[in-house]
Amino acid sequence: MPLIRLALLLALALLPACAPAAAQARSARASTDTAALRRTIENASAGYQGIVGVSVRNLATGESLSIRGGETFSSASLIKVAVLVALLDEVEKGTMRLDEPLSMLARDRVGGSGVLQHFRPGLQLTVEDAARLMIIISDNTATNLLLEKLNIRTVWTKMEALGLPHTKIHSKTFNRATSVAMDSSVKYGLGVTTPDETVELFARLHAGTAVSPRMDSLALAMLRENEDWNKLTRWLPEGARAAHKSGDVDQARNDCGILYGPDAPVAICVMTRENRDTSYATDNPANLLIARIGALVYQHFNPSAPPPAIPR
Repeated sequence: MPLIRLALLLALALLPACAPAAAQARSARASTDTAALRRTIENASAGYQGIVGVSVRNLATGESLSIRGGETFSSASLIKVAVLVALLDEVEKGTMRLDEPLSMLARDRVGGSGVLQHFRPGLQLTVEDAARLMIIISDNTATNLLLEKLNIRTVWTKMEALGLPHTKIHSKTFNRATSVAMDSSVKYGLGVTTPDETVELFARLHAGTAVSPRMDSLALAMLRENEDWNKLTRWLPEGARAAHKSGDVDQARNDCGILYGPDAPVAICVMTRENRDTSYATDNPANLLIARIGALVYQHFNPSAPPPAIPR
């Protein structure tokens, strides 16, 4: 017994010394892996005719990388995630209800993405209906209906409270006259953000700290229904899930969200600007680049998953 007790005491005495060494070893492995992933992404982006910004964070380990992640990009419809978070924040505060009725007037209908523009004036829906349409099919009319109730500056205030000062929506969709920051609106369009800030927003949604665990879960459930499969999720293996939002304008294509795999959920944001190819073809080079980066990041952090179907 004395010998066993002595061995236990020696083991306990060694723990404090061993723990930092183990932590340093884990940190070194993470750093090496992230450096390798950075090289992989840079190689995939080599020769791309445009500017690419990438931010990645492993939500299980905290490993991260950023390539132009602090630079501002035109958000296009990606900014609708910020609108959703600000909206759910108002619901959480009790100033708005998800079942609150909305009535669409003829003047509310705008073009671009979405289906409400094709429906008759007087259509009745709820705040939650409009939020789902805004996220799932990026409905512009639904977005404007929500912004009619949710002051644009309220979105700014909420993003600033989350520590995201560059994430801003400028106006209603297809209505620049409603802009609250005309100079920035002219430069960036509907909204502006950075890859790093968008990854932080998704990380907060994952942690339940953007609004509240209940509201953040609802937001992610909507984002998991996103119907844009041309970019981030395009080449993920069958069964892989994602909660994400994309945004397209002529010279900017973006897709950001959380990729869920068997080994780790990963927050990722890929944004582009000054794209030479401004077409809206399915195989637009920006779409293909975002898809490739998404698949490579998923594979890197989820090695036990089936390999993505990345074309050569």
